[in-house]
Amino acid sequence: MTDVDASDDALFGLSTVELTFIQKRVEHWLRFGQPVSDKVLDKRRRLVAFTPGSVFGFIRWTANDYGTVVSCFDIVRVVEPGAAFQTIPFVRPGGELLLDVSGWPRVRRVLEEIDAIEELGLHPADICPDHWRALNGRIATNVASRPYTRAMHKAWLARKRLAS
Repeated sequence: MTDVDASDDALFGLSTVELTFIQKRVEHWLRFGQPVSDKVLDKRRRLVAFTPGSVFGFIRWTANDYGTVVSCFDIVRVVEPGAAFQTIPFVRPGGELLLDVSGWPRVRRVLEEIDAIEELGLHPADICPDHWRALNGRIATNVASRPYTRAMHKAWLARKRLAS
């Protein structure tokens, strides 16, 4: 990984994510994804960058003296420069939201799904984006999700090859 100045992200078509850790107060971290750069901003913050087409899972958690205030999980695909995108807190300029959940029970459900995908020996950033969209809808409607399978992944890889 290289250090890229945050002001240069638009020049390279990169999207940056600000990660923060303030013990027992704020945690913004990546669950998965392969950043191309990682820059330490200060003791509590880092800035990571992703190339277009990259997919990453981003968790935001905030607490106060009374407990958890925010618990969110976003799965984001970085878009090409000039393409339409959605704004996402702490992600610049933004990206395509494949999944967007809030509330600990929903976040936990996504984390369990990611664990199941990793148990198959697959990286969550490499699976079919449609799976994340479908999971988002199923969580929003409180419907049981369909597990991602090796057969589904094989079909996704074949579809990707045909498209290129």
